[in-house]
Amino acid sequence: MAGIYIHIPFCKQACHYCDFHFSTSLKKKQELLAALKHELFLRKQELNGEEIETIYFGGGTPSILAMEEINALIEAVYQNYTVVDQPEITLEANPDDLDSATILRLAQSKVNRLSIGIQSFGEEDLKMMNRAHNATEAITCLQEVVQYFDNISIDLIYGIPNLSNERWLANIQRVLDLGIPHISCYALTVEERTALNKLIQKGVIPSPKEEVAHAHFMLLIDKLKQSGYIHYELSNFAKPGYYSKNNSAYWLGKKYLGIGPSAHSFDGKYRSWNISNNPLYIKAIEAGELPSEIEELSITDRYNEYVMTGLRTIWGVDLARIEHEFGSTFHEYLVRESASFIADGLMHEAAGILTITDKGKFLSDGIASDLFWLDLN
Repeated sequence: MAGIYIHIPFCKQACHYCDFHFSTSLKKKQELLAALKHELFLRKQELNGEEIETIYFGGGTPSILAMEEINALIEAVYQNYTVVDQPEITLEANPDDLDSATILRLAQSKVNRLSIGIQSFGEEDLKMMNRAHNATEAITCLQEVVQYFDNISIDLIYGIPNLSNERWLANIQRVLDLGIPHISCYALTVEERTALNKLIQKGVIPSPKEEVAHAHFMLLIDKLKQSGYIHYELSNFAKPGYYSKNNSAYWLGKKYLGIGPSAHSFDGKYRSWNISNNPLYIKAIEAGELPSEIEELSITDRYNEYVMTGLRTIWGVDLARIEHEFGSTFHEYLVRESASFIADGLMHEAAGILTITDKGKFLSDGIASDLFWLDLN
């Protein structure tokens, strides 16, 4: 089984914190959509006939597309690949795009999962982040979406400057009241080439504080655990049966094909990524060329990636798999280096599976990096 990710590199406006590849100009939208369909055709042999179980529209803002354009891209996947009977087809969407008519059209399409970028229900937070929607639109769209869709995910951001614990808990409670089965939560991070970074440097916006983000994260874990959600990946919580199949496949090391400018692909041994430039991407695809770079992953790369992704999930890192795939040297190294984290209560080992404890979750990526194998030659 494999997945297909389709990157839609268009947004109405730039969020202050975002460093993903996108354009606020739609001048080349039709050429870009044609190129996406042609790239699907050009790469149809890469998965060696494996069935597609997930199709994921990310961005950018995929909901900026017309329903006919979304349907045409889904049809292009079906024309060029073998798709399972009931694939998970996710569309990332923003609340300001989800009016009643659009929600109804989406419900009548093959899209069966929505991932909605709420980020916050607080008007001041949305203005600070320069989101295109307001708090009323966020609430209204969710109230309508739950009438048509069962499989819904929303994004929330914590660690926002001036976001109190009380307002953060109110954000979470709003989601619980609406019965949303999947929640993705991320700490506000300041990327170098963003408007947020410039505003912080100028003193317009205070810098996010790590201790605030940590407090929000622990409140999040406690609140959602009490409400029956499973913390199945560092940033993701779901009711039973609502794990993201697309994201789970990534964390479990399954193959995926990334279509569109800046999109990444992975087949277990090789990783590739397309150029992050819309005109150059279109020009190359029109010429029948793939504008991508390819990297062969070394055994060290694959070990480090498995440790990083595995420790972010409830499935953890399987020591037997480490022995089988990477050899006894890597196995002995991981057992030895993880011992201190286990002793400190940051990690847990049971039946040969290493996992991060609740105490260690906020430090998960740092712990994983300490367990990386470093090639010093």
